[in-house]
Amino acid sequence: MSEQAEFDRRMLEALVCPQTRTTLSYDAAAQELVSKSAGLAFPIRNGIPVMLIDEARVLE
Repeated sequence: MSEQAEFDRRMLEALVCPQTRTTLSYDAAAQELVSKSAGLAFPIRNGIPVMLIDEARVLE
């Protein structure tokens, strides 16, 4: 599959940060879900958010 699957923005209504249980924002350019309260960015791979703290990128 050469085309990347699109993230369904409706998932944002159901997803929360696994560490802080707060809402997330969607960064379309980076394909990440961002938790400002935790300072983490969770990757979206093939349209699926990876909500594992070990896989998250620490925000500067």
